[in-house]
Amino acid sequence: MLALILILPLTATLLTLPSRRAAPWITLASALAVLWLAGVATREVLVSGLLVEVRGGFTLDAMGALYLLLVAFVGVTAALYSIGYLGARHREAGRVAPRYRQYYPLFNLFLASMLAVPLLTNLAVMWIAIELTTIFSAFLVAYEDRAEALEAAWKYVVLTTMGAMIALLGILVIYYGVHRAGQPPSWAGLVAAAPLMPPAVLLTGFVFALVGFGAKAGLVPMHTWLPDAHSQAPASICALLSGVETSAALYMILRLYPALARNPGIPGANTWYLVVGLTSMGVAAFLILQVTDFKRLFAYSTVEHMGIVLASAGLGTPAAHLGTVYQLFTHALTKSFCFYAAGLAAVTLGTQRIRGSSGLLGSTPLVGWALLLGALAIAGAPPFAVFISEFQILRAGFAAGEYLATSLLTVFIVVAFIAIVYQIGGIVFHQPAPERAPAQPLPVSSVLALGLAFLPLLVFGLYLPPPLLRLIHQAAALLGAAP
Repeated sequence: MLALILILPLTATLLTLPSRRAAPWITLASALAVLWLAGVATREVLVSGLLVEVRGGFTLDAMGALYLLLVAFVGVTAALYSIGYLGARHREAGRVAPRYRQYYPLFNLFLASMLAVPLLTNLAVMWIAIELTTIFSAFLVAYEDRAEALEAAWKYVVLTTMGAMIALLGILVIYYGVHRAGQPPSWAGLVAAAPLMPPAVLLTGFVFALVGFGAKAGLVPMHTWLPDAHSQAPASICALLSGVETSAALYMILRLYPALARNPGIPGANTWYLVVGLTSMGVAAFLILQVTDFKRLFAYSTVEHMGIVLASAGLGTPAAHLGTVYQLFTHALTKSFCFYAAGLAAVTLGTQRIRGSSGLLGSTPLVGWALLLGALAIAGAPPFAVFISEFQILRAGFAAGEYLATSLLTVFIVVAFIAIVYQIGGIVFHQPAPERAPAQPLPVSSVLALGLAFLPLLVFGLYLPPPLLRLIHQAAALLGAAP
């Protein structure tokens, strides 16, 4: 079953190469099948705790299953959204993008590489999957073949590939330590080997991995590629990049936490996570105040959310780990919706610039409401799901006695909330510019994807189905450091 999850998008890649007309529907059908299989695999994980297939080459635990579900769901909404959105962008530009024929094959390869991250057992092979996400998505960032898009794609490739080389050093050092302790090079093997590894080996591997994967996750100061790539890529690709690709690198960093905490020679393991997380949050929150492009705004919000997740892990308590996992979950769902709304807003307004964009709620109410609700949801307003995860994190931090770190978390969350609502409020409200051209009809498939992406934001802020709640608790337990 786990191998089939990867086979489906790879098969869709081959089928979409010769058929431009059928490519969108093949991609959507493949994504739907992947989502169904991810649900079946998750159900097995809930029952058995661990799913192992293909002679141990594929492994899925609760943390991996949660990320797998996120990739699969965002993959479905992005595939559906792409159908109408690309057509609208082509009409706006007056031409079909030269890379349209390659869009769906690359989309499927990009999706397959992200799906591989939680499924693969070997740590070194996981690194290969992470690097493949860069290779396949870089062409999608440059999809519109403009100078700005090509520059953003080049910057993305250079910075994240440099990070990947550093991360590879970290993985190789950790690989050596795990092998020396007589354990297999998997997450379970690393946790078992951690108390036996020399502290210098484990800490060196971790620092390299933190810097390398941190560049891919958009952590400060390695974040500079992220706003450029997100402002130039199609909105459907932004949803995947921001919602789940950055989370893949953060997933790798999070899974190193229990190993670091279990080694008696590395005191204060949580400090690394707190410092890097709070730094990313603080820088991103204040950058949102001065951003001039609303897609870049949501990109900086991603930097902030990656920081929240990392800082929450650093609080080090079971309650904080529960908030960590739920924040990772809610971020992916909410940020994909935000970029879907931003993409339709750009089509409607004819620009992504904040200055000069106004009155969206009056001219195109559906898009105006979507952008406003997306801004409120990602900023952490109730009753949306992000509010629950952030409230859980803050409550856990104060309960653990981490008053300074949690106070800084609170301040940065409030600053980001004010910045996001202020910036998006100007676009949504006020009077529209009198010279604005009539709005294009909204693509039906993109509106359907927008509605589908919005449902979990509201529902999961009010109610979590028991199986999903159990999965989140199991995933949070894997971050614990208890022997």
